[in-house]
Amino acid sequence: MTTVLTSASPLTAADRCDRCGAQAYLRVVLLSGGELLFCAHHGRKFEPELKKIAAEIQDETERLTTVPASSAEEER
Repeated sequence: MTTVLTSASPLTAADRCDRCGAQAYLRVVLLSGGELLFCAHHGRKFEPELKKIAAEIQDETERLTTVPASSAEEER
């Protein structure tokens, strides 16, 4: 997925996938206005179609594999 850095606020646990209700990690700003939110699974599934209609894509899926600093310190 193409990552676009935007001035949009970071996604939070309260942001939910428009398809299944899971936590959203992608915000798609549409060319026609408005936005869609997707979990990583549905973002990947619909990627080709989303790229055709997106003005911007905010991709925060890297947060799924990043270990928070406090967790990394606890494992030591």
